[in-house]
Amino acid sequence: MTADLDNLKSKLQSLSTDAAAAVAKVETAEQLEQVKVEYLGKKGVLPQLLGGMGKLSAEERPQIGAIANEVKQSLQNQLEAKRLIIQQAEITARLESETIDVTMPAVMRSPQGRIHPLQSTIDRVLDILVGLGFTTAEGPEIETDYYNFAALNTPADHPARDMQDTLYLNNGKLLRTQTSSVQVRYMEANEPPFRIVCPGGRVYRKDEVDATHSPIFHQMELLAVEEGLTFGDLKGTVKTLLEELLGDRAVRFRPSYFPFTEPSAEVDVEWNGRWLEIGGCGMVDPNVFKSVGYDPEVVSGFAMGFGADRIAMVLHQIDDIRRLFTSDFRFLRQF
Repeated sequence: MTADLDNLKSKLQSLSTDAAAAVAKVETAEQLEQVKVEYLGKKGVLPQLLGGMGKLSAEERPQIGAIANEVKQSLQNQLEAKRLIIQQAEITARLESETIDVTMPAVMRSPQGRIHPLQSTIDRVLDILVGLGFTTAEGPEIETDYYNFAALNTPADHPARDMQDTLYLNNGKLLRTQTSSVQVRYMEANEPPFRIVCPGGRVYRKDEVDATHSPIFHQMELLAVEEGLTFGDLKGTVKTLLEELLGDRAVRFRPSYFPFTEPSAEVDVEWNGRWLEIGGCGMVDPNVFKSVGYDPEVVSGFAMGFGADRIAMVLHQIDDIRRLFTSDFRFLRQF
């Protein structure tokens, strides 16, 4: 073995050790690339070292070639392993820097929106009624005469139709005057027992506009049907609802008339030192049950319809129902 062979072997061993140390110190992708070029580039340490193989004999060259390949492969493996570590560290750092703390308060660039007092009232009523076992049911605002009147025990010549100034459309359609039409549609498709509430649907009447009346208002409709229900169940449900909603406030039931309930009553609450009518209620008339195929000898039911707008007035001490429809920011920002 010649001195040149021993010298090359020693230099290859030192190169391997120095390169491993250089790779271990690398912290960035740029530094890693510099180490790769320094040791393996065209003008790198390894190619320059192998340039001295010309002084070796034909028998010695394969020995140095094999050692050089091992050193080169080992260094490439170390470089790749380091590249993966750096890449993973960069991904982790990026994730940490871009992580959003969802518990931090938002930075508002514009005034925060608020729930309209009417909608918040409807939501509050629904929360109470769902707790009492009611589920929601809805129906169309454009109705037929049948669902708005006839199926509710109000035939064409019935004087009760004069109680509501109806807005008629073409083709025999009309804008519903009450959400009681939802009752009929639901009963046609479902069998008792059940308890439903229509969640604040719009209704339309040709009312004169004043502090407590509007031609468009929002009605909530309750209906419970099963065996053995009484007027006492109706009063208990209404009182529980109003107590949870309005607190300790005087409530009264006045005898009244509706074609689709018998007996019937108006419900008033004390408001601004006087009585404010908020809705009507009663036991479902047997003729309504017959129109949907129920046997009034087997089941009974109670219903109540009340204006969500007037409930909102009492709940938020609003003096004029028209304020709910004017979109006046000065008013809405109070809620």
